[in-house]
Amino acid sequence: MLNIVLFGPPGAGKGTQSEKLIEAYELVHLSTGDIFRGEIKAGTELGLKAKALIDKGELVPDEVTIGMVVNKLDQNADAKGFIFDGFPRTAAQAEALDRILEEKGTGITSMLSLEVEEEELVKRLLNRGKDSGRADDQDESIIRNRIAVYNKETAPLKDFYGSQDKLHAIEGIGTLDEVFGRLRAAIN
Repeated sequence: MLNIVLFGPPGAGKGTQSEKLIEAYELVHLSTGDIFRGEIKAGTELGLKAKALIDKGELVPDEVTIGMVVNKLDQNADAKGFIFDGFPRTAAQAEALDRILEEKGTGITSMLSLEVEEEELVKRLLNRGKDSGRADDQDESIIRNRIAVYNKETAPLKDFYGSQDKLHAIEGIGTLDEVFGRLRAAIN
């Protein structure tokens, strides 16, 4: 089973590249962002709680996120593999994911980390905000807070997967096909 953690700061291109990887390797996309947005759109209690945190650029608590991930894994038990997009975000989530996957007889194959400079990220997200209507992509202070939260709380996961020899840093600047080619080379 091919299980990939697609990693990088907000605006690095994870969503765009995950679509290409899903098609190429027939993976199930597990995007916590998509799950949260679905809950928010449905107006569920979880969605309202998540929206309040996301609107401030903060992370949703681990137990909520992990529960949603387990449900998605169970719903796709026959998958060829998963691409984890936006999860795990903390060492605690990574440890929980390792335990969950081990119970299912599998594990993370590799972490592909898209590397992009902060000013490029801000530019990309502000441009995305013009088209997407997402409030969190239209306010530069919220964007910079999301990047700061990523750098403080999420970037240390590189050490977690690096210690397992699963980390592959991928330059996230270039055409979509150039970046995709780098991702494929790391997988193969």
